[in-house]
Amino acid sequence: MSLFKKSDKSTETAQQALLLYTEQTPNPDSLKYVTNRMLYRGTADFPDKETANEWSPLAAALFEKPFVKGVYISNNFVTITKEPNYEWSDIMLKLKEFIKDYLQADGEIVKDGFFEAMAEKQARTGAGMEYSEQDAEIVKKIRELLDKYVKPAVEMDGGNIQFKAYKDGVVTVLMQGSCSGCPSSTMTLKAGIEGMLKRMMPEIKEVVAEMG
Repeated sequence: MSLFKKSDKSTETAQQALLLYTEQTPNPDSLKYVTNRMLYRGTADFPDKETANEWSPLAAALFEKPFVKGVYISNNFVTITKEPNYEWSDIMLKLKEFIKDYLQADGEIVKDGFFEAMAEKQARTGAGMEYSEQDAEIVKKIRELLDKYVKPAVEMDGGNIQFKAYKDGVVTVLMQGSCSGCPSSTMTLKAGIEGMLKRMMPEIKEVVAEMG
């Protein structure tokens, strides 16, 4: 019985010790709110209010604020993209207080079934499967390189990159979170991602991006 009491107490202490801080991203309109608590294992992108209302109570609540344009949740952080006509100096602390209060109240982050629903949607629309059977091995290597060398760095900046399509040497990727609409994302895409893939895979001619 005492073991359960200790567990309850440690949980209470963990809640009281919740930490939340901000990190800048390469996108001046996106800010990363990092916590010492696991929020969602994986990636959950909410580029619009409709998707948020369906799958994420936290994102839906954030979208109620007029200055929130997009919400991206992954592991222990939330990346918020603001409307361009607002300044971070006016809204940064308001968002920090809101997120901290929400987490301390144990508010729901992402609803169960989100991952499966997104996977089903991708399968239905063919997203991420846009390549010919003869290019399957090339696509497999592209995915492996993106997962190993690109995704970790992009995640550090509060964003995500996903393979979308491959045809005739052209790779199409989907940019999410802080990477979506970032002024420097084109430079990163060309100088970084495209350069790496070309060096490691002579079949690659170009990498283009679509914003999530």
